[in-house]
Amino acid sequence: MGKKGKSAKKEKVGKAGSSSVQTAAAAAAAAETAEQPPRKMSSKEYYKELEKLEAELAHLQSWVIEKGLKVVIVFEGRDGAGKGGTIKAITGRVSPRVFRVVALPAPTEREKTQMYVQRYLPHLPAAGEVVIFDRSWYNRAGVERVMGFASDEQVQGFLRLAPLFEKLMVDGNQIILRKYWLEVDMDEQTRRLEARITDPRKQWKLSPMDLKSYSRWYDYSRARDDMFRATDTDWAPWFVARSDDKKRVRLNIIKHLLGSIPYETIKQPKISLPKRQKPGDYEDPGLPLKYVPEVY
Repeated sequence: MGKKGKSAKKEKVGKAGSSSVQTAAAAAAAAETAEQPPRKMSSKEYYKELEKLEAELAHLQSWVIEKGLKVVIVFEGRDGAGKGGTIKAITGRVSPRVFRVVALPAPTEREKTQMYVQRYLPHLPAAGEVVIFDRSWYNRAGVERVMGFASDEQVQGFLRLAPLFEKLMVDGNQIILRKYWLEVDMDEQTRRLEARITDPRKQWKLSPMDLKSYSRWYDYSRARDDMFRATDTDWAPWFVARSDDKKRVRLNIIKHLLGSIPYETIKQPKISLPKRQKPGDYEDPGLPLKYVPEVY
């Protein structure tokens, strides 16, 4: 092939690439049926990469504190999509006083009479804080809609007002808002929920609501698509992450988060431990303490 042919081919590829940009709804719908990576990431690979990202999260934390940034990270997705594990990966090596996780229970009878977003407002960050919502105000667009806890009028009202609420957060209060949707396919969701039935470490994750929701896959798909159409905005876009491989999705989201918030590594002062005091007149009193048995 001559140079002209090659350049023409490159031009076609470029045009095709530029026209293949997907909306959040289209990306999530494609993720349902797209072929997943055939090889699961090994634990050795995962922890090697996670260690690097944890160091960067610590640098981001220092920058957030230094500059007084306010960050909100929203995690949404189907049951068993991997939200909790991803949040643990983010928060494993940072301070819980800076990175706060908010996972609200079902609203009380009193909260049901409040303005819908009211119970989320006290949890929004002050300067120098990162707040991670393990499910959020988007419950109204998802589980409340599908399970009949909210009327169509309430859902439509939420979808209309949520972008305005988020614009107020971003523009009016300088909050950095990141919204992630974790997309798991049918078979992988089934495998994970079945594991919760038999594994005592995971049984607490399986609620009666999860069982009811499981059979309504396409109702959730419709709710998700409507949510994306209404709330995927320039100031608060959705980012969809395929989560069939838990290790990969955790790394991918952390990498994306770090790349989406400009930060610098703050030079830390040189630290050395001081000398310990001498015992002086201290003597071990030999108290009859009860020690934990050393079984292991």
